[in-house]
Amino acid sequence: MDTSDTELVVDTPDGPMAAFCAAPADAGERPRPGVLLLMEAFGVTPHLRDVARRIAAEGYVVLAPDLYHREPGQRTFGYDEVEEAMQAMYRLDLAHGLERDLRAALAWLKAQPGVRADRVGVTGFCLGGGVTFFCAAALSDQIAAAAGFYGMVPNEWLERADAIRVPLLLFFGGLDPWIPLGRVAQIGQRLDEAGTDARIELYREADHGFFCDERDSYDAAAAADSWQKLTAFFARHLQAA
Repeated sequence: MDTSDTELVVDTPDGPMAAFCAAPADAGERPRPGVLLLMEAFGVTPHLRDVARRIAAEGYVVLAPDLYHREPGQRTFGYDEVEEAMQAMYRLDLAHGLERDLRAALAWLKAQPGVRADRVGVTGFCLGGGVTFFCAAALSDQIAAAAGFYGMVPNEWLERADAIRVPLLLFFGGLDPWIPLGRVAQIGQRLDEAGTDARIELYREADHGFFCDERDSYDAAAAADSWQKLTAFFARHLQAA
């Protein structure tokens, strides 16, 4: 499916937030489901834009907001700039600003005439994978499904698992040094205790960042399988009539 791109600005309570939107070229002809795509610690990179286009080609209007919009300087980093990206991530206002940004992004997406406001999903990678979990817990009433890739989930977010009211799919790598297997097990146990509709997909031979073909940790088999599972998950929960 052909897609079109737009660079735009979303108004937030804390000022303008740049964002990238990819949509089916015929999105104006009939409403499509929407997907909020949440960035890695490296920002809204060319790779993330490519992922947005791939999701759009499946029939979704995709919005990728720049969660670093409060940063006065560099907001996108190369995959060899790990320390710089991590520092920017640590400066995020997770306590208050993050939720305001997510609400603003979702409001923008739902307000588009070519988007089905009742069929908006969330996905993300790395930082965005963790924020996807947060979104499922804090904003279940605003979304229809959530799928996060190798996201770190702080304890305070995990404690909110009881508030998750949407289907949740989480992908992890068994060799991920940031999210060891013990932590994956804790996340799974907490989700089970909360009675959520959640599934964890674990690729035991994959590392953190396995989906990104621009990273040394890229795992083609895990990337292909997780893409198939992601698209099937969204088709089931967002494309349904």
